[in-house]
Amino acid sequence: MTKEQQGLENLSIWNDAASMLAKAKKDGVETVWDRLHEQRNECAFCAQGLSCSKCVMGPCRINMKGDKRQHGVCGADADLTVARNFGRFVAAGAASHSDHGRDVLDTFAAVAEGKTKDFQIRDEAKLRRIASELGLASDGQPIDAIARALADKFYQDYSSRSEELSFLSRVPEKRRTRWAELGVTPRGIDREVVEMMHRTHMGVDCDATNICLHAVRTALADGWGGSMIATELSDILFGTPRPTASKVNLGVLRKDMVNVLVHGHSPVVSETILAAAKDQDILAEAAKAGASGINIAGLCCTGNEVLMRQGIPLAGNHLMTELALITGAVELMVVDYQCIMPSLVRIAACYHTRFVSTQDKAKFPGATHVPFTPENARDKAREVLRMAIEAYTKRKPERVEIPGQPVDIMTGFSNEAVLEALGGTPQPLIDAIKVGSVRGVVGIVGCNNPKLTHDYCHTNLAKELIKRDILVVVTGCATVAMGKAGLLTPAGAEQAGQGLASVCKALGIPPVLHVGSCVDNARILHLCAILANALGVDMSDLPVAASAPEWYSEKAAAIGLYAVSCGIYTHLGLPPHITGSKTVTNLALNGLEDVIGASFAVEPDPFKAAELIDKRISTKRTALGLTP
Repeated sequence: MTKEQQGLENLSIWNDAASMLAKAKKDGVETVWDRLHEQRNECAFCAQGLSCSKCVMGPCRINMKGDKRQHGVCGADADLTVARNFGRFVAAGAASHSDHGRDVLDTFAAVAEGKTKDFQIRDEAKLRRIASELGLASDGQPIDAIARALADKFYQDYSSRSEELSFLSRVPEKRRTRWAELGVTPRGIDREVVEMMHRTHMGVDCDATNICLHAVRTALADGWGGSMIATELSDILFGTPRPTASKVNLGVLRKDMVNVLVHGHSPVVSETILAAAKDQDILAEAAKAGASGINIAGLCCTGNEVLMRQGIPLAGNHLMTELALITGAVELMVVDYQCIMPSLVRIAACYHTRFVSTQDKAKFPGATHVPFTPENARDKAREVLRMAIEAYTKRKPERVEIPGQPVDIMTGFSNEAVLEALGGTPQPLIDAIKVGSVRGVVGIVGCNNPKLTHDYCHTNLAKELIKRDILVVVTGCATVAMGKAGLLTPAGAEQAGQGLASVCKALGIPPVLHVGSCVDNARILHLCAILANALGVDMSDLPVAASAPEWYSEKAAAIGLYAVSCGIYTHLGLPPHITGSKTVTNLALNGLEDVIGASFAVEPDPFKAAELIDKRISTKRTALGLTP
């Protein structure tokens, strides 16, 4: 089925997306949906996790048809092949988030050591608080000394020399005991990823269940290690988010301004772009070129980072990144890493748009590479903005089409901001849960996948949950969907149930709280731990759940697995590539419940998914002695 046969309205629920898909056809520009159509006859072996190319005795395909149990050349059966593939899938996701955390740590260490003037510590109080929490001396100590000590401690978390990760001190004791009994307590972040690569080499771990248990430990090293380090240090460096107003959708682009899109995941580059865009000489150059100013807008998780802290508007999520360029209004897209489609370089070349990469680990053929380091970031940011100003002079007005009007949103709900709104304690939230005004909390996270109608699952699942008095917290690409659906403003409480609506109105908050980028799912883990510790229960006892309705990436698999491993029931809109193994599939859907206290559920229909999540929350409420 072609796009024309399918209908543009079935590709995305948004008018701005439909407008740009029509413009893409007119301009002769290929999009992600075109390429998905070309791949329509996908390999069934790969989809089920039954193909293996890990050595050159193969590649092998494990054929499960008929009575004969087929094996790969090395003798691996379906269970082992699927477990190996899934283990490496999770390891790649954990490595991605954790390497992001390492980059933030490197910048933090450069500040602590006085090696850069382009960054500074913006939240000294949080630095002191975390240092004290982790057992480091902070009272009366100079800031740079505290920062150096904290940097050293976090670098140890990346090694294999520490007994356990620093932030495991936040985990409820019952949960830590369960991990210890299973042998899945995460040690060094890098150690778990490397060990997974070793285990899944031919002739090492041949027990599918054992590999899956190490996948749990690898994912936990991401959630309580790399991602949590990234979140907390980003707050210290760039400011802890507080509630603020902003806007979302392609309408945030401006015809009269130099439009620069920041895309990727790390705030290190985007924060310096924002700072340099305020330099008077840069603004004067933009004015000389005929622009009324420089407009910075975000995409994906880099967009979420600067949205949370600086109120910078979001132009779109994963499936909107190509469409943003098709507006013809973007002078420059500057990227760091992760979720950046290689196609963006080709699409930029169809217009006047410059495409700039900034990380040596993430180069794009055809892009202009401007390497950013903690030491040169501000100068490089100014260089990049001058490229954007030059591009503005080459813009072709007749090719510009900016669809729709910006939608208002409220953002900035860090755990600190949430607790401050509650008077500095989680007790008001706990009380609301006990009386049923808030029946539970669900985190809706993650990506878009062109196999599913863009943002249909995100928005409908959220609407169904808030109708049932279930508070939703959101991160990553799902944020854009919630904002465009009107769920990220206090007025969105009109779509909620009576109990949740009353809480939202009393606090002046939306029924869906934006808590950050995908690494900021660590905030959700921490908040669950705070609630569990306050109640004296395990995290698996809480009336909470997680959902990745439109996920696609290895990082999302790591997120989902660390959520389940913390005892949080997790819904997926699509299954990972594990269905070729009954052992691994049954473990994910059923077996983990008994050993971890939670499991996965797979359901593409958001209305059916809401029923599953609602049933889970009712069960947990009943077990706590609360009304369902």
